[in-house]
Amino acid sequence: MKELREIIAKNILNLRTKKKITQFHLAQTLNYSDKAVSKWERAESVPDVTVLKQIADFFGVTVDYLLTEDHSAHTERTQSVSAAARHNRFIISALSVSLVWFIAVFAFVVVKLSPSLADFPGWLVFLYAAPISMIIVLIFNTIWGNRRFNFLVISLMIWLVLASVYVSFVVIEPHHNFWAMFFLGIPAQLIIILWSGLRSRTQ
Repeated sequence: MKELREIIAKNILNLRTKKKITQFHLAQTLNYSDKAVSKWERAESVPDVTVLKQIADFFGVTVDYLLTEDHSAHTERTQSVSAAARHNRFIISALSVSLVWFIAVFAFVVVKLSPSLADFPGWLVFLYAAPISMIIVLIFNTIWGNRRFNFLVISLMIWLVLASVYVSFVVIEPHHNFWAMFFLGIPAQLIIILWSGLRSRTQ
């Protein structure tokens, strides 16, 4: 029984460390105190079966994983599933971005074929497709990717929006100079840089 307690303790500690969360965070998730989690990780006590299931679900492993010391087979299976998941996520993201550009091409063709829109510069739809694509990338990266990358995506999106609006204004009013609107991007970029410097309490 003592050996099993030590195996469970080691597994919970390793999983929590890899996920980079505190004992307090794990305890909150399980509706337990951080002292209880500390006892589990020191092998002073063992979670009951229902709590073991909660822990396994939280870390994305099986209860059997928590009870065993050798995880080589599980690691190989997890790596295989992870590779397939990454591939599928990339394809889904790429399809979503491709859909944005398909809609842009469709809108461009409609504009070109419509006599009432003959004077409208249809190429502008491609200009706005770029920041919309960044929004799609931002959404999927928030769900599946590295959230630190979001700061770069948001920065790019802001400057693309400003560039799109600027070009649109220049096309509509070619005799006016709208370059000053790019000053809006400076405080926005500063906010993003400062935001990126925030650290979560689990780090």
